[in-house]
Amino acid sequence: MTDGTKARRLREALDDSERKHPLLAIGAVNALAAHVAAEAGFDALWVSGLEVSAASGLPDANVLGPRDLSDVVASLGRVTELPVIVDIDNAGGSGRTAERFAYDLMRAGAAAVCVEDSAYPKCNSFAAHRAQSLADRDLLCEQVGRIRKTAGDGLVVVARTEALIAGEDMTTAIARAEAYADAGADAILIHSKDATGDQARAIGRAWNHGVPLVSVPTAFPDLSAAELGEAGFRLCIYANQLSRAALAGMRTAARQFRRGGSFRSTLAGSLAEVGDLMRVGEPEALSCL
Repeated sequence: MTDGTKARRLREALDDSERKHPLLAIGAVNALAAHVAAEAGFDALWVSGLEVSAASGLPDANVLGPRDLSDVVASLGRVTELPVIVDIDNAGGSGRTAERFAYDLMRAGAAAVCVEDSAYPKCNSFAAHRAQSLADRDLLCEQVGRIRKTAGDGLVVVARTEALIAGEDMTTAIARAEAYADAGADAILIHSKDATGDQARAIGRAWNHGVPLVSVPTAFPDLSAAELGEAGFRLCIYANQLSRAALAGMRTAARQFRRGGSFRSTLAGSLAEVGDLMRVGEPEALSCL
């Protein structure tokens, strides 16, 4: 069982109202991504349901279980001490399953979990082939309470509402968020897919509960972390950018090989050295290439 140090430090950082810049977390689907994130100076890692599902060839639709996510958390802990925030979606749609997610992920070394009020089975927030629907508000309150009872202070609990994604208005989204905060959540994420960022700013203006706000600015990348901090957000999660960069880079390298018949670093697509890759798993390793 972990001693809760990372959770405590993350909670203290979130509660620090004197911070001039929000905490920055980035999605890390494996130890390689975690290594890159630590090198770049990010404050935390995010284990994304979409990233882990895609890496496993699975839909982002409640197919992953606690063991799938725990394995990723354990691998990240091998290469960095950064706190890990785990996206547990709707935690399997019940209070009992939320308990298991909390227990297993805390044992694996997670510092935080993020649970959302999407209906089971979940739909990705940006899906165009399916419509998002919401679970009953009381269910998410129950799940937050059960996670808190299971983990105590050993996990930071981020409660996420998909109300705006599902087409509800700001009043409904704020009411749900306030209920989740009252149920024991340490931080609140009101998700938005408004590409202008205006809705995100409106969330910051409307929120006055005192519990820290979290943003996932996937849909509004032009709004900088500094601007989100000024809008009232204490944590910005860049949920899938490293996987998207890796996918684009792999395609570039593969196409370059098909065109030229060899893998050579070029301006269009550079390759890391073999030794660089080796050292992620074995820091003292040396390569002849």
